[in-house]
Amino acid sequence: MILTFLNGFLLFSMPGGSEWILILLVVLLFFGGKKIPDLMRGIGRGVREFNDAKTNVKNEIEAGMAEKDKKEKDAEMELKQAREKLLEAEQKLEKAQTAQMQTELPK
Repeated sequence: MILTFLNGFLLFSMPGGSEWILILLVVLLFFGGKKIPDLMRGIGRGVREFNDAKTNVKNEIEAGMAEKDKKEKDAEMELKQAREKLLEAEQKLEKAQTAQMQTELPK
């Protein structure tokens, strides 16, 4: 049922060959032959600006994601270094305690 509705909707919503010719004639009548190149240039500029803006947004998003990844890697590296320092400190403490216990043992 929904598919039948969509087929009918799409059938009537897309202009065919004769409709495109009629649309082009109406545009030619409204704007005249001299204004159409200016109109097309304006449309071209608009499309170019849109694509530039789209590219800039995409680049900013990718840069933000790369920065986030870098921060995460830096945080992981700092955590790893802190764990290594903690392990070294624990080993030194254990050695110190062992040495102290050996000096305190009666001979």
